[in-house]
Amino acid sequence: MEPALINGLIAARTAQFQLAIAAKMLKMNAEAAQSVVQLLDAAQDNMARLTQAATGLGGNLDISV
Repeated sequence: MEPALINGLIAARTAQFQLAIAAKMLKMNAEAAQSVVQLLDAAQDNMARLTQAATGLGGNLDISV
């Protein structure tokens, strides 16, 4: 076989491998972003619950001695 043809095939395989790795990394990045969004939503829900629980707290506090 011609050396140029062999080099071309090796380069094509390398490019194919690099594209596969890039696609995998992109998918992982998208999944991580989705996890961050879910975490932020949960934190917002928890903050809303804490705010509702704190409403009226201490309104009838007797601090006389």
